[in-house]
Amino acid sequence: MEENLSARLYGKMDLRLETGAIPKPSTGEVLVRIKNCGICGTDLHMWSTGFGDDPLVIGHECSGVVTAIGPDVGHLKVGDRVALELGLPCRKCDFCRRGRYNLCKPFSSGGLARFHVYAADFCHAIPENVSFEAGAMIEPLAVAVHALRRAGASVGKSVLICGAGSIGLCCLLVARALGASEICLTDVSSSRLQMAERLGANCTVLVDGQARDGDDEDSRARGLADEIVRKMSSGRPDCSVECSGAPVSLRTAIYATKSGGVMTPVGLDPADAQLPILNAATREVDIRGSFSYCNDYPAAISLVASGKVDPSPIVTTRYDLDNVLEAFHLAKRSLDGVVKIMIACD
Repeated sequence: MEENLSARLYGKMDLRLETGAIPKPSTGEVLVRIKNCGICGTDLHMWSTGFGDDPLVIGHECSGVVTAIGPDVGHLKVGDRVALELGLPCRKCDFCRRGRYNLCKPFSSGGLARFHVYAADFCHAIPENVSFEAGAMIEPLAVAVHALRRAGASVGKSVLICGAGSIGLCCLLVARALGASEICLTDVSSSRLQMAERLGANCTVLVDGQARDGDDEDSRARGLADEIVRKMSSGRPDCSVECSGAPVSLRTAIYATKSGGVMTPVGLDPADAQLPILNAATREVDIRGSFSYCNDYPAAISLVASGKVDPSPIVTTRYDLDNVLEAFHLAKRSLDGVVKIMIACD
């Protein structure tokens, strides 16, 4: 009899593979056989630091096939291919009622498993021409869509993206699809910047991750901003999306952004950072936050299905679910050449 293999987090650095019964869908739910699940920075952070007191299946970049339908599900059927929008909101609070359900701070059990039961209305159908790996990449692409919408990126605007990890590279792909006139990426890794150039970045800036003697963070940020402006043919970018979370990078993004533009922070670590608020205020650079995604999955799926966005080059490393612990240890090492690690769950 087939069982459900899952990766459950018990505490800091304590991720265990467990087998159990295959769950059954309740009203409004579907059972999905998970095909692929990507490892993201949130998963890695939870594994490295622990999360709450109760064991939890992690992994929220998932795609699969519907294998069973609960009562009152009308838009999906057995055999449908889906991307799961994990992180179920309460549906009752003011944020949910106003359509900004991402601000409900949702969280739910993840899909790093062979089977997962989930709310049908948060399972999005994907067409046959979207692979299951690309289906799992819909989640980080939805993060990028939401961030660039918040930043005001559109046709003819120039965009700075700080950080060339999987989210930064997804932002690059989406910005290109939106018709950005020029896109610049920064990172501490030359190999990731080389990937960014292959994916269509107009220019890149390699950041020295080591502070020099006598250099304070603000001086480094101003110097990096000056280098970015020199590299970009359009000068200062209309909008900036900061994907690394590094304090010096947040400062750099503000200094570099055109007066009257927008800086959108996406990287969520560390929790606190000193920012040049007076510089932003006197130049009317809006600091416009972006958290997760909200009604952005349809756009992300459409971009991939239409061929405007191909996330496959970002997937650099693959493991089977049986070897998921090895995959997490590799992800923690942040080696050159490793961007998105994809787990085959089936």
